[in-house]
Amino acid sequence: MNKFNRFFKGLHRGQKGITGLETAIILIAFVTVASVLAYSVLSAGIFSSEKGKAAVYKGLDQASASMEIRGSVLALATAGAVTDVKFTVASVLQDDSVDMTPPGNNSVVINYTDSTGLNSTDVQTWTATLVGKERGVAGMLDADEQMVIDVTLPTNTLAAYSTFTIQVIPPKGAAITITRTLPGAISDVMDLH
Repeated sequence: MNKFNRFFKGLHRGQKGITGLETAIILIAFVTVASVLAYSVLSAGIFSSEKGKAAVYKGLDQASASMEIRGSVLALATAGAVTDVKFTVASVLQDDSVDMTPPGNNSVVINYTDSTGLNSTDVQTWTATLVGKERGVAGMLDADEQMVIDVTLPTNTLAAYSTFTIQVIPPKGAAITITRTLPGAISDVMDLH
């Protein structure tokens, strides 16, 4: 047994082992580097998620409509020719108003297209009339308000079964598109479902 112990002592002669202090220094260095790396990864992740959240909210803000159509779309005709289209819009958002002052003074744009090929961008002859009591600033479509929009058509060429599109584009939010087809018989007032 004595020979056996001397043999094992001879195997490890001249070799130094790692002390506890050296091990602690290496461990502290690894932990420090890992924590700095983890902090930078977390910071980059939080920054990118905030940017992503901001992009999503911006997209939702642009995609969500600020107005909606309430009720019927009416076509008014004189002497068998459609001259005006009336519809009611209401505010959808509780914290934003839409400027509905007369054309040329505001940022709402109304476009008109019909089946004859006429395309009128930014129709300049339309009016907005408040329905009920003013709850905010005059000329603004505020929360819980409705306005009747009367669009005077730029042409009187619409005949029976003609299709037209009116697009209301507010300064913020999605556009409202109204596409309707006239009935077979033109009367003075037509409810276009």
